[in-house]
Amino acid sequence: MINGTDRILVCCGTSCIANGALDVADAIEKELTARGLADDVCVNVVRTGCSGECEQGPVVRFMPRDLMYYRVAVRDAKAIVDSLDGAPVKKLLHKRDGQFFEHMDDNPFYALQHKVVLKDVGIIDPLSLDDYISRGGYEGLKRALSMTPDEIISEVEKSGLRGKGGAGFPTGRKWRSAAGYDEWPKYIVCNGDEGDPGAFMDGSTMEGCPHAVIEGMVIGALAIGAEEGVLYIRDEYALARDHIQHAIDDAYAAGILGDSIMGTPHKLHLSIVRGGGAFVCGESTALMASIAGRVGEPRAKYIRSVQRGLFDKPTVLNNVETLASVPTILRFGGEEYAKLGAEKSKGTKVFAMVGKVKHTGLVEVPMGTTLRTLIYDIGGGIMNDRPFKAIQTGGPSGGCIPESLLDLPVDFDTLTEYGAMMGSGGMIVMDDRSCMVEVARYYVDFLCEES
Repeated sequence: MINGTDRILVCCGTSCIANGALDVADAIEKELTARGLADDVCVNVVRTGCSGECEQGPVVRFMPRDLMYYRVAVRDAKAIVDSLDGAPVKKLLHKRDGQFFEHMDDNPFYALQHKVVLKDVGIIDPLSLDDYISRGGYEGLKRALSMTPDEIISEVEKSGLRGKGGAGFPTGRKWRSAAGYDEWPKYIVCNGDEGDPGAFMDGSTMEGCPHAVIEGMVIGALAIGAEEGVLYIRDEYALARDHIQHAIDDAYAAGILGDSIMGTPHKLHLSIVRGGGAFVCGESTALMASIAGRVGEPRAKYIRSVQRGLFDKPTVLNNVETLASVPTILRFGGEEYAKLGAEKSKGTKVFAMVGKVKHTGLVEVPMGTTLRTLIYDIGGGIMNDRPFKAIQTGGPSGGCIPESLLDLPVDFDTLTEYGAMMGSGGMIVMDDRSCMVEVARYYVDFLCEES
């Protein structure tokens, strides 16, 4: 029965938009209006961020019934609205190995995931601060405001959180180093210049839950004593920039940013800088040079950014996924977060799985999950059931992992031992025929973007 709390979630991440998701949302709203159901009392259509299973989009999900439809077209709007109070539209359900799945948690693509960073992506309206707060948003910041900087950093240290941009440096250690310098101003910087071929984890996070990134930055700023922050976002990520800016504006209006964070003496001002359009600007020191208006060139590594970073002042730079993990750590505690993952790689990791896998998209799993689980159990195996050849991880600095190593746990240290690397989380899956062609295609596209 329609009960006034029904929401129709239409995935409007970049991939689904490209497949007509905005038109689908409009068509569903038009059909609801025609039946006198299109308002907050009856059914509310919500345009969300990426739902994850990208090649099955546009994806539509009913809540609280948790009925999920895939590859929806404008022509399906009438049947979808009919099914609000009736039987599911079978042709739009997920089908795998001859079985139909009505609910997200029954679909193997989602059932084996554990979402921390992506827990609200695909569920909330990314342009709604109220939606974010209704899911526990800014509870981590509220707790942080009752703590000392040392206590905040200790909580992050207990979590075992490591930088998820690829380097895997302990986040708490970085924050503690920056906090130890008595020089101001200090800066906190978010690296949203995601550039690895096939990678779209950070872009989807910024599009789908921008307030999680902002909350992580505010908590980080409290920890190190920063009052200014910058989000450096890839130039091609127009939707992510728009959503982040909207969230910043709402945070200022709500007193979360500005000269008094939630009514306290603490302050933080955030701004956005568009990426320089070069892959090298994803490197931390080149990124900060670009923000400062200089050519984005890396500098010598012996100069530590926590001491001399942006404008030669103490700076903490974390990537989007790292910062979006912080609110959960502060809300539930570092020890609870550390229960997830591997011995030396705690928590979860978001991967963008593309290439010759049947079910491509965004995947978040505990660190230490095997490649076999990712490719076969979650991804459904190789397209057309062809033999698996290799998976390329780690972007331009990474390597190809063959079938003999499919049971390797994916974490920072294990892949490095075998001559590969996890990197920021991009994965290109290849079959026996298209191995070199597939890698070449992604890298040619990448090089064309750079030129």
